[in-house]
Amino acid sequence: MQNQKLTIFSLLFLSVIRLFGQSNGDGQSHGSVSLTVIYDQKIHEEQWDTLAQPQFWKKVVTTSEDTCFVNVASTRQVIGVLDFECWNKRSDEYKGKFRDSLRELHGLVNQEQIYVTSGKKDFYRLDEVLPSVGKGINIFVEEGVDPWYAQTILLIESPGRLEYSNVGAYGSFQLMKSVARSHGLTVNRKIDERKDFDKSAKCAASLIKNTCVPHAKAILDSFNIEFNESELWCRLFVLHVYHAGAANVKAVVEHINPTEGGMGLITKLWTTQYGAFRNASQNYTQVALACLLRFEEITRDSFVNDYRSSVQ
Repeated sequence: MQNQKLTIFSLLFLSVIRLFGQSNGDGQSHGSVSLTVIYDQKIHEEQWDTLAQPQFWKKVVTTSEDTCFVNVASTRQVIGVLDFECWNKRSDEYKGKFRDSLRELHGLVNQEQIYVTSGKKDFYRLDEVLPSVGKGINIFVEEGVDPWYAQTILLIESPGRLEYSNVGAYGSFQLMKSVARSHGLTVNRKIDERKDFDKSAKCAASLIKNTCVPHAKAILDSFNIEFNESELWCRLFVLHVYHAGAANVKAVVEHINPTEGGMGLITKLWTTQYGAFRNASQNYTQVALACLLRFEEITRDSFVNDYRSSVQ
């Protein structure tokens, strides 16, 4: 994008940035293009950006898959870096002994899990999702739903492409068949409307508005914890419901038995496995924060670089 102008206004404690361009990438003028992104200032104000887990996942989403990070599961502390191909060739026996030696070296208890996590830069193509983010934000606003969810889900769910998950979710918002059908989409052997971006976005907005938010509020109400939709931790809690399902989130929260919400509850979810709320569920909002932080860098850098080019 070239010759950009930047407009910022406040919406639900968010900064909504509209980038106006005159180019489609070939250096020629093709009329004005408006792209919209959201910057959530609370990530920095409340210091979510300093937590070890988002910082870890930010490394992962910016690193190619040939590199692996050896990390402590409960804290995501990186204690080593390995070549993926070399690690993959090792036997299970070798990997077990390697993990045992790291526990001993770092004074970790035997029950502490050691993960080897490969880079995922090739999957999280965040620079390619910008046009979809703008469309998603606009649709969510039209549907009366917090647009923060549109941007965040698009960044972490199959960004920049249409793919099936290993459990059958599909489309830009990774909707399961049953969920899509219950919110008005046609999904059968001949037609799968999850591939239609606008219809999928409206379905996801409906899911957030009519299912995820009410269930999240009910779960927190049962522990006398106030739910404020403008709070970042509440948004992250709703995302857990979106990903893991209300029943699984309810079960893990009952296991935790919290007395208050906030960052403490979210970070407790990151380190608690219970029932079907397992590793992928724990990681979901960690990855969300990491992608939001990286996306902020990408879009701000893009604006600054294009602005500098336009004034040279």
